[in-house]
Amino acid sequence: MKTNDNMDKEELKAQQKETTNEKAENQEAQAEQHEEQTADEMTAEEQLAAAETKIAELQDKYLRQVAEFDNYRKRTIKEKADLILNGAEKTITAILPVLDDMERALKNMDKMEDVAAVKEGMDLIFQKFVKILGEQGVKKIETENADFNTDLHEAIAQVPAPSDEMKGKVIDCVKTGYTLNDKVIRHSQVAVGL
Repeated sequence: MKTNDNMDKEELKAQQKETTNEKAENQEAQAEQHEEQTADEMTAEEQLAAAETKIAELQDKYLRQVAEFDNYRKRTIKEKADLILNGAEKTITAILPVLDDMERALKNMDKMEDVAAVKEGMDLIFQKFVKILGEQGVKKIETENADFNTDLHEAIAQVPAPSDEMKGKVIDCVKTGYTLNDKVIRHSQVAVGL
């Protein structure tokens, strides 16, 4: 019986040892689980902090871009307003010398007795004016013996054509038309042959 008692005691010790080992393993597993949870919680907290930082950065970037766009829009509106107000400045500055020449011609016209000289002076002023307009992109629409073109001409009369070749062509120009950089700014008013 002693042997059975010894065996029972050994088995009991072995069971107690296994139970102790199991408890230790459980405690270690719980400790590891607790550490993992803490690490996960820290990671979640860190992720939350990182996400909040990223949101703050994006909000700041968005506000800066909105402000930059608003400044750009205001600057563009101001530039357009300046162009509208002062867009003709270059043209007016170019025409001022013609105005000066006309003032001088008018002052001297009373003193001049030679009509040919006055006519020559006015012709020079006219040529200067046409040259300045040409430099600004203004061109006269040619109508002499031209085919009638509704893009360039406005028919104000129809007259009998002197010959068959003149039918559908411009016979007479009543008011000269002009283009500005190849865009019609005033149509030529013409009489067209029938």
